[in-house]
Amino acid sequence: MLLLLLAVLLVGGYFLFYVTFIKLPRCKSSAKLHGKTAIVTGANTGIGKTTALDLARRGARVIMACRDRRRAEAAIQDIVQETGNNQVIFMQLDLASLKSVRSFAENFLRSETRLDLLINNAGLVADGRTEDGFGIQFGVNHLGHFLLTCLLLERLKEAGGGRVVTLSSMAHRWGHVDFEALAANKHLGTGRYSWQFFAAYCSSKLCNVLFTHELAKRLKGTNVTCYSVHPGVVRTQLSRHVSLWQKVFIEPIAQLLFLDPQAGAQTTLHCCLQEGIEPLSGRYFSCCAVEEVGARARDDTVARKLWEVSEMYCGLS
Repeated sequence: MLLLLLAVLLVGGYFLFYVTFIKLPRCKSSAKLHGKTAIVTGANTGIGKTTALDLARRGARVIMACRDRRRAEAAIQDIVQETGNNQVIFMQLDLASLKSVRSFAENFLRSETRLDLLINNAGLVADGRTEDGFGIQFGVNHLGHFLLTCLLLERLKEAGGGRVVTLSSMAHRWGHVDFEALAANKHLGTGRYSWQFFAAYCSSKLCNVLFTHELAKRLKGTNVTCYSVHPGVVRTQLSRHVSLWQKVFIEPIAQLLFLDPQAGAQTTLHCCLQEGIEPLSGRYFSCCAVEEVGARARDDTVARKLWEVSEMYCGLS
């Protein structure tokens, strides 16, 4: 726990310095989205809700892909009231269940005729297992979004110029994809201590970057592009599943040092809307600009193997 607290303090201090002394970039696109459709996972709160609000304000039809109907409908009411756009729709999605992901995709493809933006926003920091027995951070943060994207790719291609934006984190730098652990226990790391499932979180965020890296290769020659995003260190409900005593340490630091969801949504919106970034498909963005990643996050062999393993787990191969 001491290591986790130290890491939070260091990261929070860095961003306090950044926000204080350097102007935080914002999405500058004035694009309108009338006639276009976007899916935002985890759209009922935090960065997801802010992203959905902005897209709705631009005229998009926004599919709120959420697990909790009540919370999603409350968010929809807020968005409709603020934007005047009543094309904001709830569709049930539980990323901790591959069955739910398939059901969502089937419902979407049956009821919606186009898809322009797929925003893989949802994520969590927690310990435990998914419905299918995977470590919950691997299952929700990576595998559920992997399956969702694969099932919707053809609809994205049909729209022309579709984009896939997947939220990762600077934490990917400390991640490691342990294929032996995946094969043996279906997780990227687990244990009773905070640092152990924080390490698994970092590894799941590395999976997001590697997934985007490989996806771009497989999309080459199509009109669909993809990007992974570090939103900043943001005050969200990402850590809502950690224990009460851990929140006692985390919440005061978050309130003091972390960005608000509106600031955190800017790089996501940049990757959704900015013209001219298509040649940067597969790259990692931070602060509304492309950022270089370490060798581990652009390892072609690991990215390809992760894709193949994920296909196997999702029943796609």
